[in-house]
Amino acid sequence: MRSIRYLLPLVAASCVALSASAQIYQWKDQNGKTVISDKPPIGQVQQQKQTDSGAPESGPRQPSLADREMEFRKRRKEAQEKAEKAQEEERAAARKNENCQNARRQLRALESGERMSLRGDDGERHYLDDAQRGQEAAKMRQIIENQCPE
Repeated sequence: MRSIRYLLPLVAASCVALSASAQIYQWKDQNGKTVISDKPPIGQVQQQKQTDSGAPESGPRQPSLADREMEFRKRRKEAQEKAEKAQEEERAAARKNENCQNARRQLRALESGERMSLRGDDGERHYLDDAQRGQEAAKMRQIIENQCPE
């Protein structure tokens, strides 16, 4: 009974060692079918490939799960920042457009000849004379010219 207890791990270890050193052969037979075996092909074959099953692959290293997760989070954060930046630019463009529309509307009102008034610091209404109207219209033209694309 004791010998079986010692013999079983020894047999298992030898099986693992044999499977680690085994070679795998892959080839195409005369019919064009791919054959994979642990024994080399016999006779004529179209293409043969020999692989060591125990050796690590020499190809490019596959990223680990943690690396892929970090890359995913990085891409997601960059996309979120890009979306936030685009939204902020859109809001700024909307504010600029609204300011331009208000300036154009104010200029039309100043040029219309209607009677216009402004509220002073004391809260009283002060009507604009022609000189003040011209100054305000010049200010609005300058704002439109500098800030509003056509």
